Amino acid sequence: MEKITETLYAIDDFMWGNWMTALVLATGIILSIRFAFRYQRKIGFNFRNTFGTMFSKGEGTGTISGFRAACTALANTIGTGNISGVATAIVSGGPGALIWMWISAFFGMSTKACEIIIGQRYREHYEKSMDEYVCDRSFVLKNAFGWKKGAVVLAVFCFVLGPWTCSVQTEAVTSSVNQAFGINPIITDIVIGVTCFVTIWGGLKRISDVMSKAVPVMAALYIIMGLGVIVFNYQEIPRVVMLIIKSAFSPTAAVGGFAGATVRDAIQYGVARGIYSNDAGTGYGMIAHASARTDHPVRQSLWGWGEIFLDTVIVCTITAFTIIMTGSFYESDATSGALTTYAFTMAYGKIGGKLTAIAIAVFAWTTIIGMYYTCEKSVNYAFGDSETNRKMMPLYMVYYMVPCVIFYNIQADILWAFTDILSAIYVLITIFIIVAKHKEIFGLFDDFWKRYLPAKERGEEPEYVSFDCRAGSK
Repeated sequence: MEKITETLYAIDDFMWGNWMTALVLATGIILSIRFAFRYQRKIGFNFRNTFGTMFSKGEGTGTISGFRAACTALANTIGTGNISGVATAIVSGGPGALIWMWISAFFGMSTKACEIIIGQRYREHYEKSMDEYVCDRSFVLKNAFGWKKGAVVLAVFCFVLGPWTCSVQTEAVTSSVNQAFGINPIITDIVIGVTCFVTIWGGLKRISDVMSKAVPVMAALYIIMGLGVIVFNYQEIPRVVMLIIKSAFSPTAAVGGFAGATVRDAIQYGVARGIYSNDAGTGYGMIAHASARTDHPVRQSLWGWGEIFLDTVIVCTITAFTIIMTGSFYESDATSGALTTYAFTMAYGKIGGKLTAIAIAVFAWTTIIGMYYTCEKSVNYAFGDSETNRKMMPLYMVYYMVPCVIFYNIQADILWAFTDILSAIYVLITIFIIVAKHKEIFGLFDDFWKRYLPAKERGEEPEYVSFDCRAGSK
């Protein structure tokens, strides 16, 4: 196990070295410039076309509403990455890691928008086995490049290894619940396994229905709880802000259970944890949003802004401020979700720890379900729109839950290293796709802003821009 751990750490350090950080940030910066920073500066328009349409079924073709598709995506983004992931970033990279999470999020809005556009552009309508619009990296490799064999290899890789990353979620839940309530981790683990299995058994419509209710409610409750800590300690805000800024650009000294961090640590863990938290560049956006009912791919891509803003700018920031303000960062040697639980316990007493444990449990629960949906798309690609595909779903559901349930007690750092490595591979594939198909992306982007939207604003009814690679474009 020690050798495995050392190997994982070595691979993780290489994959998320300076070259990867530069690649991710450069991609986001170049795309943002090409898009004239529309995803970052058109806040009012973005809000009206995302959170402002929460109760709308949406126009165009698709399986579910844009909001429900976004909630399925948010199940991945707003999860334990916002709680345990932020804690891990601060423990490993110091308070300054938050700055690099912000920076990666700011430019990541454009990267994620590209994923969503790609997902809408190269999706397929599986009418026989599922009656669902589907897409993932494998569908894109086939439909955009004609690489059928490579697409199959990637699909198998994703659906075989994908479930193992969810061990991060169950570890965070069992450790925090045990700390807050003293409940045996095995009991918590079984409850997670059973309830997740029952939910994913219902397919996309049940998953999106549950996510559209659970994610907004838990996000709101967690935000309120975190804002309470900040408001009660408002006099500490200037000190915390200065500490975060200083730590982002200079080494952080060792204090309490913290061993200190270099600027490279702050950048590496800030960007890596930021990407894991908001999924910008991983390709998950093209999966979740491919099923969305929308009149134009670029309109759905606005959810890239909405997800990252809510996920990183708000939720991750609240977690980081809570950890630093309460002093848990200095006083405890806990990591992952246990550190965040300890921070809220310091702020609100035992009730704070219990509420945080509940929040972590629900967030992890939704993330496991959301991740299942993304892994399932790889299964769908491998078996096609066939009876075999339909029959494989129950079997895959069982396989998917096995790592989540069995490997809940592996050391958190090992789980994060493994997750980082897979995320890095997904990022490389996604960035390749974006670069290779940039003309298609930019063409749709310009079409929306220069032709489609002006026509809508003039009161005209332009034809929906929708795609189905099995039946041709509409």
